[in-house]
This record gives sequence, C-alpha cells and structure tokens, in this order.
Amino acid sequence: MKDEEIESMRKVFNNLKDRIEPLVKSPKIQALQKRVIDIRKDAIDNNEELLAIAMKSLKENDIDCFYAKDDEEARRILLDLINEEIENSNIDKNEVYIAKSKSNTLREIDATQFLEDEGMTIVETDLGDRILQLKKDDNSPVHPTGPASHLTVYDIAKIVNESMNLDLPAEPKPIMEAVREDVLSLLEKSSIGLSGTNSIAAEDGAVLMVHNEGNISLVQSKKLHIIVAGIDKLVPLLEDCVSIGKLETAFATGKPLTSYINIVAGPSKTADIEKKLLKNMYGAEKVAVILLDNGRKEAIKECLWCIGCGNCVVNCPVYNVVGNEFGYHSYLGGRGVALSKYLKDNKGSVDSGLYMCTLCGMCTENCPVLTPTNKIIEDLRNSTQKDGLSREQHKKIRDNIKEKGSPY
Repeated sequence: MKDEEIESMRKVFNNLKDRIEPLVKSPKIQALQKRVIDIRKDAIDNNEELLAIAMKSLKENDIDCFYAKDDEEARRILLDLINEEIENSNIDKNEVYIAKSKSNTLREIDATQFLEDEGMTIVETDLGDRILQLKKDDNSPVHPTGPASHLTVYDIAKIVNESMNLDLPAEPKPIMEAVREDVLSLLEKSSIGLSGTNSIAAEDGAVLMVHNEGNISLVQSKKLHIIVAGIDKLVPLLEDCVSIGKLETAFATGKPLTSYINIVAGPSKTADIEKKLLKNMYGAEKVAVILLDNGRKEAIKECLWCIGCGNCVVNCPVYNVVGNEFGYHSYLGGRGVALSKYLKDNKGSVDSGLYMCTLCGMCTENCPVLTPTNKIIEDLRNSTQKDGLSREQHKKIRDNIKEKGSPY
C-alpha cells in the first residue's frame, strides 16, 4: 500500500472508531455480545456435529449441499455447478456472466481468478469490491466491510473515469450512480449468482446474509445461486445467525442494524394456486451450498470464533502503519496471520506478518468475541521457530548470545 493510501485508511478508521465505541458500550450491545460469545464457542466446540446436521437439513430444504476438503475441491465443485447450468440453459460459453457479492471465503479459494481463467466474467456487485475490481492492480481489500477504505473520492473518481471512459466529478453520488448503472447492465446478462454468507443455521437448513446495498438480493435472484462458506460459519439456529449478524454490524459499522438481512432456506417457490407447491417463481431455481474445510478442522478453536467485523484491524497499531501487508488474503491483520497457518502452513503465517505483531492485545480488546489473537500468534512463533522459520535478524541475535554472551 502507498503511504497516502494508509493515511486515508487511518482517517476512515478513526471515523469508524468514533461511531463504533459509543454503540458497543451500550448495555443492549454488551448483552448481545455475551450471547454471541456463547453461541460461537458452543458452535465451534460442536462443529463436527453441526456439519452433519447442516448437510441433512439443507438437502431437506431442496438446497444442493457439498463438502469440500480444500480450496482445490471447492473450485472443482463450483466449476461443475456452473458448467451444468451453462449446459442446461444453453448459455454461450463465451458469454458467461456471474453476479458476485462480497465474500472472504471466495477470496480464500481464489474463485474470481479461477473462473476468469475459465473465460467467465465476474461482476462484483458490492460498490467497494467493484471499485477495487475496476482498479485492477494493487487492489486487495483493507477492511471486511469497507474494502476500498484506503481510497479517497479523488482516487475512486479517477479509477471509474478511466475504466468506464467517463468524466465524473470527484463526488460520491455520481460515482455511485455510474457504477450502479454499469453493474445493473452487466447483471442483465447473468443467470448465475455467487455469494458467501455470514452464518448458517444447521438445524434450520438456512443461510443468512447481511448487507446494506441490496446487492445480495440481486445475486440470489439469479437462476442458480451458489453459496460458499467455511464450516466455521455453522451455528445451531436461525436466531443465532440473527444475533451474530446484529453484533457484526455494530462492531463493523457502528450502526445497530444493517439495511438488509437475507435468509435463504431453499429455491424460489409459491403455493398461491390451490395451495399446490410450484417452484421457480421470482428467485433462484436452484440453490447450492459448498461447505469448505480447507484446514479448519485442524485449527485451534479460538481461530474460528471470528464473526468478520474487522474491528481488530481498525484498532491494530501495526495494521494502521503497514496496511493489508499484515494479514493473509482477505483475512486481514493478526487474525489472518493466525488463520494462515491452517489455511496454508507455518511459512504462510511468517510470510503474512507473524513477526510484525507487537503482541499488544488491542485486537482482542476490541474483538466482539474476544479472540485471543495475540496469544495465538505468540504460540505460533514458538511453532515456527521449531521449524527453523524465525527471522534472520532474530537468528543473528540468538547466535550472538550463544557465542558472545550478548545480542550485539
């Protein structure tokens, strides 16, 4: 990230703090926080059982459900589903447009790059993600719910004008309207929607997604709606999903509630004619869920508590200096570093910033579910050192102490 982008990101983060801090100190949100902590801990403790229940419940709700052991298998299943739809709907393989919403899990498996390599056109429907997509180079997100928070309105106007051959002023509303018009025109060509999820109610066989823009409603209305989610997103009940969505919104945006909460518990259907069930009304004719392991079963439980609000990076002193260099894929900051060991390996955690962390604990202090990220990172450092992966500077200090009795 450029220095000016980091400075812009800090300003946005400071504004976020001003909104978030008063709200999360309210008795109402603190009571919700206690409830969600219990929900997440219990869900991760019983993840294997919830996975079996979810697979059964989703299928009972006429949702095709798949388990993927790793990213490669998830991409294979994803491609098979899309190719089946292409064949069944007689879609020109050179004209495949996929409407996509924001998803860390889809970034984790490199879904966009993979599908583009297959000749498909991915249309990001979230405004921030679409801006980064139009930016093309150096376009990684900096916050889970505000991916383009490091770009000023002048930066964004330049990106949009150059990519769409326009001459818009550096003002938010005309930029939003231009991007919206462009996205909607592309979505007319799409019959496939691709999304992640905030949480999945295993017993109800339902998937919950929160958003402000209304874009997920567009994505899930496509003929085929594919949802990719980590198995850590499983909780027992829909009520649990709603509680998590509300708490995530508070800690991510400083608002008590998001504009939209979408629940998917099956394809589109109606029974308005003589109470006879008919499928394929307005929404998706087919819904498929891919539940992804990709190292999660091997991860320590605390790594999986996260609800994805991003408040840890907003308050992280390291992240506020180096930006998204500290983290792994779209799992930003210390939590991403900790998770990368299991999504990749020990070297992955070192490369994503294991030794950048100051172990100050600000991430845990500002985490809605109190994930002990600094403690996890400290333990990971011990593990990587045993593998001989400590930093060269540290090795030099160690050797000096051994040979000279001094680090110098």
